[in-house]
Amino acid sequence: MPELSFTDRTERDDLSAFAARAVRLDQTTVVRLRARRDDSGADRRTGRIEAWVATPFDVLATRTVFGAVEPADVTVSGNELLAALAIARGDTVDPGPVLDLQWRSALPPREHWQLVEESLPAKIVNDLADRGIELAKENVGPQGTPPASLLDQTVLTVSGDGLDVKIPLRCLFAMSGMGFLGDGDDEHVRITATDAWLRIDARFGAVVRRRHALLPLLV
Repeated sequence: MPELSFTDRTERDDLSAFAARAVRLDQTTVVRLRARRDDSGADRRTGRIEAWVATPFDVLATRTVFGAVEPADVTVSGNELLAALAIARGDTVDPGPVLDLQWRSALPPREHWQLVEESLPAKIVNDLADRGIELAKENVGPQGTPPASLLDQTVLTVSGDGLDVKIPLRCLFAMSGMGFLGDGDDEHVRITATDAWLRIDARFGAVVRRRHALLPLLV
């Protein structure tokens, strides 16, 4: 049976807010929880929990809180996790049944990220997201969602450390939908990348997406 433990109530509330946003975007979503220990790995209290969800925009969203998870990598229902975090009163939480087979997205590496932009004003990202939302309302597809051609449009290109990173509209939709962007004038986002992935870190979480489409396997 999986188990979560937290250093304090604030960390549990942060994870609950993350799960609530994910469930609001997709009622059937699952949340992958991974342990992220300190360098020594000796003290559970210094560990962290990485929470991951696959958003409807084909973009991963993640948030890290202080705490521990056993087993060290487990996937659970978003609804079950949200209910458990709301009901549990002790220091430990049972997040619900294991649903590892329902996680189908590759996760990015933890190392070898290059800093592309340290402090892009969040207001720029918010404005671009708002414009994209208005444009999406005017171009809703037959399934009630924006067409992939719109979501894949590059809305921002940032350069640094020898990389030119194109950010598609779908990444900003995911950030907005997950409530990651603060609205203060002093808020900034951080953009990092590898050869294969891009990551945008904001105040309340990060979104991650492959920079290039995977080539189909030849058969």
